[in-house]
Amino acid sequence: MLTTTPSALGDAGLHARLGDADDEVRRIAVMDLLDSEYEEEQVVSFLSAAMRDPSAKVRAAAAQTIEGYDYPEAIEALIDALSDSDAQVRENAATTLAEIKAASLGGLLLAALDNSDAFVTAALFRALRELRLAGSFEPALAALAHPDARVRREAVGVLGYLKNIAAVDAIAALAVQDSDPQVRKAASGALGFASAPQAGIALVRALSDPNWQVREEAAATLGKLGTQAAIPQLIKAIEDGYWQVGLKATRSLGRLKAKDAVPEICALLKHDVSNLRKEAAIALGEIRDHRAIPELEHALDDPDPDVRKLARLALTQIGQTT
Repeated sequence: MLTTTPSALGDAGLHARLGDADDEVRRIAVMDLLDSEYEEEQVVSFLSAAMRDPSAKVRAAAAQTIEGYDYPEAIEALIDALSDSDAQVRENAATTLAEIKAASLGGLLLAALDNSDAFVTAALFRALRELRLAGSFEPALAALAHPDARVRREAVGVLGYLKNIAAVDAIAALAVQDSDPQVRKAASGALGFASAPQAGIALVRALSDPNWQVREEAAATLGKLGTQAAIPQLIKAIEDGYWQVGLKATRSLGRLKAKDAVPEICALLKHDVSNLRKEAAIALGEIRDHRAIPELEHALDDPDPDVRKLARLALTQIGQTT
């Protein structure tokens, strides 16, 4: 329980509740700290102490409430909480760490990466991802060979945010070879920064992955990269057994201005799934091929108002083509 001395500027009643014998009273008091009269440094100190409370539910509340306080004391307490005996405390700590915005605190995360626990290591990489610290490149690259898929997936995320071309070969290999589909999916998405040929080759191979979510991610990333050579494979992906894959393939074909795909995309305007019909209209507007006009005119009677609106827009876009 809390033993910190209250400040003269603070709320003595709240401080008393933080040290109450009833852990439910302490839990609510922890959450009330956000609206207290205490200075930020004091709140962080109280919350950090609460993450050492005997009660798991108090520790879990503290790990959640401390979000947004980018202070070294808070980060250190959260890192310690990643090894808590209670699963909810660990999850809350990992989620809160992932919201760190201050890159200056990234050194604390990097220093903790030598932990042998896979959950802890994965959570640290997750927190490092958006900080884009150059110092995280080597540890993340090495972690691509980690035996735990959670670590590999989060390490891929770090490398994707760093956009270092030196990682492309390793990420491309994971996109097609990793045993875990979530790692392959993450790798397919992370290749979105790389215009290198090996990235496109890996993503085209990923369009045949046994997991539909990997195929979906690969289809989306090929459009972001502007990989013209993938157009034939993306046209085939339109007819994937999972409509979500077909939707991303259609979106990418629109971005690629793929005139060869016009017949297949036009056929989607009659698909049972309205999201596909909408995406088809958008793509046809981007491609701006006059062959699509008759099908788009039929789509003006679509039962979905969004499809009708997008078909009108596409017709306008095509009409502007000279």
